[in-house]
Amino acid sequence: MAQLFDGTAVEQAILRVAGALEANREFLQQLDQASGDGDLGITAGKIASALREYAGGAAPDDLGKYLLSAGLAVNRAASSTMGTLLATALMRAAKETRSLSTLSVENLVSMLTAADLGIQERGKAQPGDKTIVDALHPAAVAFAAAVQSGAALSEAAAAMIAAAEGGLDTVTPLRSRIGRASWQGERTEGQVDPGCAALVIILKALAG
Repeated sequence: MAQLFDGTAVEQAILRVAGALEANREFLQQLDQASGDGDLGITAGKIASALREYAGGAAPDDLGKYLLSAGLAVNRAASSTMGTLLATALMRAAKETRSLSTLSVENLVSMLTAADLGIQERGKAQPGDKTIVDALHPAAVAFAAAVQSGAALSEAAAAMIAAAEGGLDTVTPLRSRIGRASWQGERTEGQVDPGCAALVIILKALAG
């Protein structure tokens, strides 16, 4: 795979994520009211606004610095758990793109893998805890495997999204183990995890 992505492509991806989060505010709010503290829709709106405002400038030359600053913008705008985790994901991805002006598909693999590890460490969560990790981790593994096998980018992206959706479905029957959702105990069984749902939305927007 020789396809490269420049600063304009990265900027457009961020704007797609902002649009998707904005469009799904009410959906995420309803999910979070069922199993969390009920403010994820508000947080999604804040993140969307921060990303849209941030990405409105000139296309970047140093994608590492660009993504790092995007993470800091998200962190400032939304100091909630989801905001912190997404900021961590962006900043970890930024470390994989230092001084780069274009991204290869292999760079995308390392960025997604780094984001997965960063969120697991920051959130102190593992697969099976019924958190955003249960969508992100299988997505990162599936994307990396597809790229390594020589699949076309569209096929790798489809595998990534299918794995994220599969992870969400797998943990939906389970009880939440971490965060405020865990306080709800058995009430979370059978409820879609809002973080998983948000991550699927984000990945679909990135795949674009």
